[in-house]
Amino acid sequence: MTRRSRVLPAVLATAVLTIAACGGGGDSAEGGDTTLTLLSWDNEEIMTPLIDAFEQAHPDIAVEVSYSPPVAEYIQTLQTRVLSGTAPDVFLIAAENKTNLIEGGHVLDLAGEDFLANVPEFNQQTYGADGAVYGLSLASWGAGIVYNKELLAQAGAEAPPRDWDEFLDLCAELKAAGVTPYLEAVDGIPFIVAAFLGAHDASLGHTMDDEIFAGDSTFEEHWTPVLEQYYRLYDEDLVTPDTVGLTGDQVQSEFANGNVAMMVAGPWTIGPLREQAPDLEFEMVPIPGVEGGEPYFAGAASPGYAINPESENVEAARTLLGFLSSPEGVETFQTASNAITVTDDFQPEIDEALAPIVENVRAGDVYLPQIAWQRAEDILNVEATAQIQLMVQGQLTPREVAQALDRKLASS
Repeated sequence: MTRRSRVLPAVLATAVLTIAACGGGGDSAEGGDTTLTLLSWDNEEIMTPLIDAFEQAHPDIAVEVSYSPPVAEYIQTLQTRVLSGTAPDVFLIAAENKTNLIEGGHVLDLAGEDFLANVPEFNQQTYGADGAVYGLSLASWGAGIVYNKELLAQAGAEAPPRDWDEFLDLCAELKAAGVTPYLEAVDGIPFIVAAFLGAHDASLGHTMDDEIFAGDSTFEEHWTPVLEQYYRLYDEDLVTPDTVGLTGDQVQSEFANGNVAMMVAGPWTIGPLREQAPDLEFEMVPIPGVEGGEPYFAGAASPGYAINPESENVEAARTLLGFLSSPEGVETFQTASNAITVTDDFQPEIDEALAPIVENVRAGDVYLPQIAWQRAEDILNVEATAQIQLMVQGQLTPREVAQALDRKLASS
């Protein structure tokens, strides 16, 4: 997420473009003794101050940045460059491509590097295997329910309920009052589904995916009840199936304009919302629990900066990662992105709307299927998204979606 085009934790860029030393307006690339190439899915607005600060601290290294928006387009762009032998010196390892990059030998082992010393074990392990660490992940993200305080107050609610049945009842009340209760963009595995699965996995001692990928259980067994609960949003006519055609930006605009009471979102949404609707009062809470279960968050350690082992500039790349991990680098990134950074030598100022989620996110009490899957996560992600979209449109049952994932895993 992992950020996706719906957002996975980062901000969408609108096109793939290449800029020499984006932070220095293109001039610093000429002045540096070494030029590093970097592929980013954070946009130019976020990366410019970061690269500016790095180049000022290290005038002998220039950074040439190219941009590709998450998630599918970024994954495809990086894969094309890796396979063609033109991979950048530094790029992001994410939930959807980590297995391919690690097993293909396309990322350098960073274990033991000084710049990992201030990074929590959760973030290191997310992009590691067998004691190796392949990505410098400096933040984590959680997605919860963002709600319009005024619209909920009109329905007599102070906040969304922590119980799924009660949440659906609130949606029905809002709809009866002429308020669109909830919207989401179904352009990836819905965050509600991820949170339900995370709570279920936690109740099993975090063994669900181990069982599925070992062949001791199935998606059908674990996912069907979760998808049935999620599908109630559509089966009970609380949300229109037309959401399949919505983008995350469209949902966000509807929320900012006061046209919808609740949506699901991550930290990257907060800054743009403040700009779009400075007077809007909103907050984020966990995704409600199902059938007496605990509320939970979709989320993961944010994608990590990885080094191309074939790079001719590995030492310069290490220098860049060292700066990114420093208090100055983390502060610069956090200020530009509003991310929930996790390094232990910098305490970020977090937007008050995110206060209810920060503790869980930093503790790693979040779940994202693409991170938990042990192989074929890119293939399974595409399949799950397509099948869930068909379910939302009433063309498949929840059980059929889960069965399709079992077949895809068996053939991968």
